[in-house]
Amino acid sequence: MSLSITYRRDAMRMREPFRISGYLLHAMPAVVVTVSDGTYFGHGEAAGVYYMNDDPPHMEREIERVRAALEDGVDRRGLQALLPPGGARNALDCALWELESFQAGRPVWQLAGVPEPTPRITTFTLPADDPAEILRRLTAFSHARAIKLKLEGDLAADTERVRAVRRARPDVWLSVDANQGFGGDDLDPLAAMLVDQAVSLLEQPVKRGAEHLLDGWDCPVPLAADESILDLTELQEQHRRFSVVNIKLDKCGGLTEALAMAAEARRLGLGVMVGNMAGSVLAAAPGFVLAQLCDVVDLDGPWFLAEPGADRGIFDAGKVMVPAAFWGVG
Repeated sequence: MSLSITYRRDAMRMREPFRISGYLLHAMPAVVVTVSDGTYFGHGEAAGVYYMNDDPPHMEREIERVRAALEDGVDRRGLQALLPPGGARNALDCALWELESFQAGRPVWQLAGVPEPTPRITTFTLPADDPAEILRRLTAFSHARAIKLKLEGDLAADTERVRAVRRARPDVWLSVDANQGFGGDDLDPLAAMLVDQAVSLLEQPVKRGAEHLLDGWDCPVPLAADESILDLTELQEQHRRFSVVNIKLDKCGGLTEALAMAAEARRLGLGVMVGNMAGSVLAAAPGFVLAQLCDVVDLDGPWFLAEPGADRGIFDAGKVMVPAAFWGVG
């Protein structure tokens, strides 16, 4: 079966600038891929992995590198051997999933072998800003039942951020994402503060490549890997240092590997989380399929886009629900 492949860029501008450790993000540009067999079409969106220099130009070069093989009929299983994990493979893999859904006349969740999707509580993310700005943005999340707060690596300032959110929302499930901002000397006082503020999850406190700082550390808060575990290989290499893995399709290269990672994480005794690199509902849809297997869901990306109506009504009462018909057969 021969295929045609086209792609375009999307600026994915955010409604407000968003600060994390080391970055101030105004947009999360994406590549949107379309594959067609002449009758049916499949679509996939990827933002890549900004801290790995996996940006739209790089993704487009990777797509062109494998265009001939794909147009000759390589399927998504063959794609795994053609491209490494990353944005290009994610966009193509997800497009091939949707194409397969239309060809088979079955929803993606059935093809993937996951339970029929139901609404899931999702985190809504606050930036690593000053407490007044954080509280201003928190007012937009009155519906939220789970909040994720970005930290910047300054323990004193981060403590004030966490305390401000906890005072304002004592009811909410709260996690923090350090985005690689801390060193070894800060880990114990950071953890003590998180316990004091009833924080339920600590994500990626140390830099990618500095995971040895976690060796022997008995963290009293569940510890999630994000940047430290990109794909299935790194899950097998690094899992002993973490209790949860945050699986993102842009990191691992698509839903195909994400499903394999979730199964392997369970085998290894880890909790499973699904995240996103911002993006539209098209990016959230395959993540939502994976979310049916996850303990923690962080799929708030479409909420942050500047275009009015960009979230297409998928958020309600602190939950996310992406109807199957938004991506593939409903």
